[in-house]
Amino acid sequence: MVKLTPNVTSIADIAKAVEAAGADSVSLINTLLGMAIDAEKQKPILSTITGGLSGPCVKPIALRMVWQVSKAVHIPIIGLGGIMSAIDAIEFLLAGATAVQIGTANFIDPQVSIKVIDGINDYLERKSIAKVKDIIGLI
Repeated sequence: MVKLTPNVTSIADIAKAVEAAGADSVSLINTLLGMAIDAEKQKPILSTITGGLSGPCVKPIALRMVWQVSKAVHIPIIGLGGIMSAIDAIEFLLAGATAVQIGTANFIDPQVSIKVIDGINDYLERKSIAKVKDIIGLI
């Protein structure tokens, strides 16, 4: 599994290249490169000046990239980036993710993974959909 960075011009091209090189799957996205400045001190807040931005704010970018990659490769895609709820996870599945990974939300609620699984099951039942795989890539 190759974890793809969003800090590229074309994530679909990168995904195609790693698939061609023999990757069994891809996961995306990694953190976006960001920066924070302390205006009073007139200095970067991070000692490294720039650093990774993650959490709910990256979800729209992650969804777009998962969707783009799902149209470009034939290997499984693990979607991540801002998943805080079952609906977030379902959106990633609809965009083409084969599975999802939850990161930041675990710091807020250690039970979030169980809640997401239950929420996905509730969604499938409500929509009369037999299996999760039936919603993968519907968008």
